[in-house]
Amino acid sequence: MTDKYNYKKIYATVKEDIQKGIYPTGTLLPTEFTLAERYAVSRPTISKVYNQLQKEGYVNKKKGLGTIVLFKKEADKTRTFGLLLPGAGESEIFSTINEQILRQSEIMKFNCLWEGTTASNAEIRRNLIEICCDNYLAKGVDGIFFSPLERVPDADSINQAICDKIHRAGIPLILIDRDLVPVPQKSLFDVVGLDNYNAGSIMARHLIDAGCKHIHFFYRPNSAYSVRIRMFGVKNTLEEHGLAFGTQNEFRGNPEDLDFVRTIPVVKGETGIICANDSTAAVLMSSLEAAGHKITSDLLICGFDDMKYSQHLKYSLTSFRQPCQEIANVSVNLMMLRTKEQGQSPVSVYLNGQIVERESTRFV
Repeated sequence: MTDKYNYKKIYATVKEDIQKGIYPTGTLLPTEFTLAERYAVSRPTISKVYNQLQKEGYVNKKKGLGTIVLFKKEADKTRTFGLLLPGAGESEIFSTINEQILRQSEIMKFNCLWEGTTASNAEIRRNLIEICCDNYLAKGVDGIFFSPLERVPDADSINQAICDKIHRAGIPLILIDRDLVPVPQKSLFDVVGLDNYNAGSIMARHLIDAGCKHIHFFYRPNSAYSVRIRMFGVKNTLEEHGLAFGTQNEFRGNPEDLDFVRTIPVVKGETGIICANDSTAAVLMSSLEAAGHKITSDLLICGFDDMKYSQHLKYSLTSFRQPCQEIANVSVNLMMLRTKEQGQSPVSVYLNGQIVERESTRFV
């Protein structure tokens, strides 16, 4: 009888079948004679396979009874992930992402911890976020979803300290919405968010098509690096269309500061302002009118995030809708992969969103 299968191949196959539960705990393996016929090998070959499995504790050979499976397949562990999404207290996009991750936890059978980092005040979030992170680490979570803190002066150092702490603990970390460092740098961690460059480019083209020849970008101090990527998209698109964009078009300040708002040059019927987000745009609208400018007549304005209130402002606001559910879904899938394969290189996944055109970007 010639051995078509060698010992190692049969051993690996039977062992895998036991591990998969094809041969459940307490059941008998096929007799050595049966398995020898199946693989067209000699009976001593199968006996050698069973002896090796017995040495490893997978089976027990009992004379007169057969070979009993001892191996117990462990039930899949229910994983627990911590959510550090401090922006959920200020922006609806993080609340939507958070809610979708919670929905996914029911479908994919994992637990979520969500502690109080969602206060509306940035300074309060700053004070809470490190405490929450320490609590997650103490509870031994299997992974953490983190949207880096913004709008506080020392956000960069806080974010880096938090990520370093998680990394040292050997816990998978997925950054949501933005990276820790400005482009072209890349952190050590996976990032899932909006394609901000493309979003900025789309907004710029929209204002050009609406008749704007002078386009500015307005954002608050200590904004996230993702905001600057949007501005790069705006700048490059304008230059491709022969329109200037330099430091004179970049406005970083408080949209409630009327003196600062008055420094924005407005050429009537030719000016557009792209705001870093809807909350900035909503305040700036009021300030511009207080400064004597009329939206849709003197200038156009738009934002990002498509907050629910955007369509209910005095001039319904054109905005850019983020793919929040897709961001959550991709983040969860990537986290599941990282819990199994932590050694892989970090990846960045940037998803497309959609412009929602409204009254604020139509000249009348």
